[in-house]
Formats: sequence, C-alpha cells, structure tokens
Amino acid sequence: MPNYRRARIEGATWFFTVITARRQRFLADEHAISILHQSVLATLQRMPFRIDAWVILPDHMHAIWTLPAGDKDFSTRWGLIKAGFSRKSNLPQASAPRRDGGLWQPRFWEHKIRDTRDYHAHMDYAHYNPVKHGLVTRVKDWPHSSFHRAVREGIYSADWGGVEPRQSGGNNFGE
Repeated sequence: MPNYRRARIEGATWFFTVITARRQRFLADEHAISILHQSVLATLQRMPFRIDAWVILPDHMHAIWTLPAGDKDFSTRWGLIKAGFSRKSNLPQASAPRRDGGLWQPRFWEHKIRDTRDYHAHMDYAHYNPVKHGLVTRVKDWPHSSFHRAVREGIYSADWGGVEPRQSGGNNFGE
C-alpha cells in the first residue's frame, strides 16, 4: 500500500474533495443528506472546526474547513464523519469490514489554502460545482450548499454564478 504523505499544519484552512465509493449517487437522497448533517454535527461536537464552505453533490462533496489553533487532525474528523454516516444509513455496506462501511473512497483529496486568492478560488469552485456538473443552471438553485449562508453573510450576491468563474490553470480540485 502506498505511503500517502499529508501536510500537517496546525490551525490551517483546507479544501477537501470526498467521493463516494464507485461514484455511487447516494447523496442525492434527502434522508442521506440529513444523516450526513447529523454525522457532521456529532463530529463538530467532538472535534470542533469552522466550516467555511460545504457543497454536497450526489456522488461527492467539497468542503473548506479551518482547524482550531494547535490542531492539525482533519483525517480523524473525516473518518468520524464517514463512519458516522455509514453506521446510521440503511445503505448496503461492503462485505469487507471497514469503519466507513465501504460507502466512501478510502481516501480524500486535500489542499492547504495558501492565501486569500487561493481561498476565494476554492470557495468559487466549490459553490459553482453543481452548475459545472449540470445539476442546476444557477448556483442559487442547488439546495445542498453553503452558498446560501454566504449570500446571507454578504460574501456573494444572490445572482452570483450566472457565468462560470475563471479557474486558474484549469484545475479540477480533486475531482
């Protein structure tokens, strides 16, 4: 098995892409979204962090988190979220025993946010993703997104995303 190296930087802000196993589309179900939400809340109580952005699509999700000062353990948080979801869902589990029930790809993609420009590029990417995948034609029409909170906070205008935001270097940010 490869030895994956992850950066371990305390109190950093991270962009993540988490994908379901075999790109199963189980996150399209409202019940699944509710279970995922419960799992995230339970993890936040156990190991707090700030959610800067989160977008849930049928077969993957993107998130931006800021960890508390002195904390660098995003891997345990993702493990808790995935395992909590798998325990509470009624989805068929893989035959091989795994904490996450085999519903998720074993790993995830992470990127340390380097600066304000990088932060905004990843915020835009995450929030525009439902349009990119053809799920909606306007960002505001996707219900499973922190975009709505960002509009309330004045970060975006409600009509943002009518035109695809510019991406530097054509990045797919982990997809």
